[in-house]
Amino acid sequence: MALTFTFMGYRRPDGRAGVRNHVLILSAVTCANTVVDKIGRRLGDAVVTVAHAAGCGQGGADLAQTRRTLLGTAGHPNVGAVLVVGLGCETLDTRRLAAEAAELGKPAYCLLIQEAGGTTATVEAGAALAVELLATVRDTPRQPIDCAELIVGLECGASDGFSGVTANPVAGAAADRLVAAGGTVILSEVTEFIGAEHILAGRARDAATAARLLDCIERREREAAQAGVDLAGAQINPGNFEGGLTTPEEKSLGAITKGGTSRLEGVVAYAEQPSRRGLVVMDTPGDDVESLTGMVAGGAQLAVFTTGRGTPCGHAIAPVIKVGSNTALLRRMGEHIDLDAGAILEGRAGIEEMGARLFEEMRAVAGGKATRAELLGQREFAISIIGPRQ
Repeated sequence: MALTFTFMGYRRPDGRAGVRNHVLILSAVTCANTVVDKIGRRLGDAVVTVAHAAGCGQGGADLAQTRRTLLGTAGHPNVGAVLVVGLGCETLDTRRLAAEAAELGKPAYCLLIQEAGGTTATVEAGAALAVELLATVRDTPRQPIDCAELIVGLECGASDGFSGVTANPVAGAAADRLVAAGGTVILSEVTEFIGAEHILAGRARDAATAARLLDCIERREREAAQAGVDLAGAQINPGNFEGGLTTPEEKSLGAITKGGTSRLEGVVAYAEQPSRRGLVVMDTPGDDVESLTGMVAGGAQLAVFTTGRGTPCGHAIAPVIKVGSNTALLRRMGEHIDLDAGAILEGRAGIEEMGARLFEEMRAVAGGKATRAELLGQREFAISIIGPRQ
């Protein structure tokens, strides 16, 4: 029987629950990034903006992935209303993107720079539309929502020798609590499973799920080899070595502990929404921002990000909780750290106690508590690119 916990969130017309109530100004294509930025500057912190380097010159699987990511962002339950800005001749269909967001019951507008008459005219029109959208979400109330509706992305970056024994196990303990409550956690960065993938595959719900996980890793290794890259060696960087990690396998063993001990229920593509609750793997690269972008587009309302050396990454529309692996990091980069797992090293707390604290922090953040990344205005966003561009 699942444990019952609630958080104070926003119920959306499509039935999903959000933890933030953003008005989003979304670029559909690189050519619209400046206009989106200028609209955001007009409105300040009242809105959030997303710019990126995709949306045109793409085809096939790459265009489909970009489109899936942008729709998952525009239609995300953390977004109360959205303005999508395009150029007018891009490969991605900007009008369709806005229309599909509107079909989810979300107030959504579309602007095309070529039709509006250029940058200045589009900024003026966009700022006016954003004010209208702000009025539509202003009175949206928070209400109690079961934690079973939470999807939490799990990420690690700038790892050190302590990450695998403090911060990552703490994230895993919190992940197990959320799964026990009926919720979902997404484990990402499949390239960082190399050398430990058999352990995760051994926990899969069935042979097909295990095979899909192994196929994801083998495909990425194969593609890297074709490009002359040793992916296993490349996934541990100079900062990891300086932080005390010794081998790719050590890093991988630490990385998978973020997922806890639950059964692996499924493997989804980049920016794909899970169809099953529980522990899910998303096929993302090891890049932190690209990975966060994919998990949030796949429905994660918030993320837990473990770090040993410190990292300033956040996300445009989802709060990111930073868990530090050692107390020295808290003293050095404390403005970035929400929870200090270094207490374990100093004997001030155990893994399960810190996991319980992290779970409560997740509930508090879901209910509106601002994370350090949000307070610092860290709103990174990058879409993973698959293949060649036109």
